[in-house]
Formats: sequence, structure tokens, C-alpha cells
Amino acid sequence: ARFENIKDWPYEAKYQEIDTEYGNIRIHYVDEGTENSDTVLLIHGEPSWGYLYRKMINPLVNAGKRVIVPDLPGFGKSDKIKEKQEYTYERHVVWTSEIISQLGLKNITLFAQDWGGLIGLRMVANHPELFDGLVLSNTWLPIGKGSSEGFDAWKKYSQTVEKFNSGRIVYGGTVNKISDKAVEAYNAPFPGEDYLACARQFPTLVPMDPDSPSVPENIEAWKILKQFKKPTVTIFGTEDKVSAGGEKIFQKLIPGCEGMNHKLIHGGHFIQEDQPEELAEAIINLYK
Repeated sequence: ARFENIKDWPYEAKYQEIDTEYGNIRIHYVDEGTENSDTVLLIHGEPSWGYLYRKMINPLVNAGKRVIVPDLPGFGKSDKIKEKQEYTYERHVVWTSEIISQLGLKNITLFAQDWGGLIGLRMVANHPELFDGLVLSNTWLPIGKGSSEGFDAWKKYSQTVEKFNSGRIVYGGTVNKISDKAVEAYNAPFPGEDYLACARQFPTLVPMDPDSPSVPENIEAWKILKQFKKPTVTIFGTEDKVSAGGEKIFQKLIPGCEGMNHKLIHGGHFIQEDQPEELAEAIINLYK
């Protein structure tokens, strides 16, 4: 009921059930456009949900793409587990990969921002043959070599703020500042603290320190990504303090980045709110 009156979100809700140690978990996703071999997978990060892509879906569909937008478990319309410790990086990689498996997706162009990159790039490393190209924005794949001042501030805030207001967090991470209605939409998945377990937990799971869980798995993933020669472009926001400079790592290490039209554009961390048209255009033109 909390999603009934959301503005600019006319898309049909679809669900896939995945079998976990907690029983079946429903993952919500949007599937727009006609089924074809030209699929775009848009993965959000924290603390947002698929609504973040509402201004990008139609332009991509109009360009002939099939567009898949899942809500990560713990966010959006997907199921939520109450216990923070039950959310792990590795489980999210497995759970989100089920969308690709159950829908039989291939020839995928991945657009990944924030945790969309941490999870999505692991999926690419696990099955590079399913992906035709990557567009990476305000994201990273850390291997325990240290944090940034911006991320440390965000992590501390996420663990100490009494009222975790997802909508205001997105508002603060944009340049063009979203409307009150949009703030409400980002808060829709979280009617109370019990629903916020994943949003609270995610910042603690980013493997910034050498002994962090998932460091070995990310190191192994990088071995595959360093051989990924398919078109890869980075489009990062100039006003994003959390992932600043991260684009240089991708450009240096992923062979598919060579000769591509990488950009720094005016936008905050939630760049899909600031520059949706340019991001959609980058996806459409990736193979030209």
C-alpha cells in the first residue's frame, strides 16, 4: 500500500522467488520493453531502489532495449529480513544472480551505481560470457586497501543516526535536489526500523580493510575483470565525494575501457537523479 500513489512509477510489479535458508524470498523487478537479445540490467545501490531509474527506463525502451530493474533484497518492494547480521555481501551476490538465472538473461549491458557495482561486477566476474558491456557510475570494487573520508563519514552516519531517512539521504546526494514526492517514494520501503536492517548493514559490508569479509572474493573477481575486453565506459559525478577517483581504477585495470568515451559529469552520488538523459544515452551508444 505504501507504493500505491508514487508519482512517475507506472511500471508493472513482477517478482521472482529465490530459495534461501530463510525460506523463499521474493525479489521485485521491472521488466520493460520486448524480449530480445539487447538487455539492459540496471542495478541500484543503497539506500535506494528501482525508482532511482524511473527517468532512464523509457528512453532505453524507446531505443529498443529490454530493461530489467531489480530491487535488491532488503530494499524497494523486495522482501526484507529483520536481522542485520543475516545480510552479507556474498549472499547478495548469490541472491541477485538469481534474477539473471531465472529470467535466462544474456547479451546483457550492465549499468551499475554504488552497491550495484559491488554486486554487479561480481556477477560479471562469475559469468563474463553473459555480459556484452558495462557502464559504471559512482561505484567501486574494493579489495581492502583503505577507505575515503567521504565513505567513512557516510558509514559513521548510517550507524549512528537515530532516524534513517532514505529519501533525505538521496536528496543530500544529488545536485538538482529531488522533490518532496520523490523523498516520500524513497522512504516508501521503510515504514519502520525493522525494515531498515539491510540499509543499516550495507555500509559495514564494504570491504575497505584488509581483513574485511569478501576481500578474497573481490580479489579473485578482479582477476577476471582484468581480462574483460568488452566495451566498458565510466561516467562519474563531479560532486560525488564517496567514489571520487574510482573511475581511474576501472579505466586502468579493465581492458574494455581502452578508447572509450569516459566522462565526468555534473552530478552527485545519486547521479541517476541529476543526469538521467546522459546516462541513458551512454548506454544506448556504448557499442557505436
